[in-house]
Amino acid sequence: MKADLPEGFRLQVHERVESTNSLALEAGRAGDPGRLWIVGREQTGGRGRRGRTWVSPPGNLYASLLLVDPAEPGVGGSISFVAAVAVDRALIDLVGPGALPRIALKWPNDVLCDGRKVAGILVEGEEISGRAIAAVGIGVNCRWHPPIAGDLPAGDFASLGLDVSPEALFPRLAQRMAEALAEWERGRNFGSIRQEWLARAVGVGAGVRVATAGAEVVGKLESIDSVGRMVLRLSDGTQKAISAGDATIRFAGEAR
Repeated sequence: MKADLPEGFRLQVHERVESTNSLALEAGRAGDPGRLWIVGREQTGGRGRRGRTWVSPPGNLYASLLLVDPAEPGVGGSISFVAAVAVDRALIDLVGPGALPRIALKWPNDVLCDGRKVAGILVEGEEISGRAIAAVGIGVNCRWHPPIAGDLPAGDFASLGLDVSPEALFPRLAQRMAEALAEWERGRNFGSIRQEWLARAVGVGAGVRVATAGAEVVGKLESIDSVGRMVLRLSDGTQKAISAGDATIRFAGEAR
């Protein structure tokens, strides 16, 4: 895989890796300055949010971007929305605006096509000797998918009739990610990213059921707040903000 990367970014490509996120974090621990893309054609130990396995045969895109000190304190959690917007932009670049209604974003880190999960984002970070390192992992089902993806039906672009190859998608993703990061301004300008994410999100204004630690919350999905938490309007008229780390969201009518 070859790509003309945006200025300041670098690329490593591996035929077979355990996890691109793991390699990115290892590079960060070893002192890499960041803005390093790591792409694997196959993963043997890919992982998703909440410790789920991300099945990773050849034919899909598995990529992680290492960032060092990516954001000011307290705002780094919004980087998954930056990545989601970048993936969305890159996909539309590739498949054309005619497919726009078919592709949507789902809180907190999923990309859907025709209601099926086709991409996921996992951001992992550490503090190393006063440096914050983050691996922004992105997996896109181009030509293969598992039966389910966590709590969602899964899909891949080939089976859904769209031509999305890893080789064609990655250069667009790298460019769009660089643009979105510059727009985000290390978290100082999450507002514009937030508005674009909301415009492309599924279920805004719809009823949702959210399974949190030890309880289920039912309400209407109103928005995401300034740090990316889901904001629900409850039946008593109050609002509740829910963090991505403790919730699984289901829209009204969604199959269990």
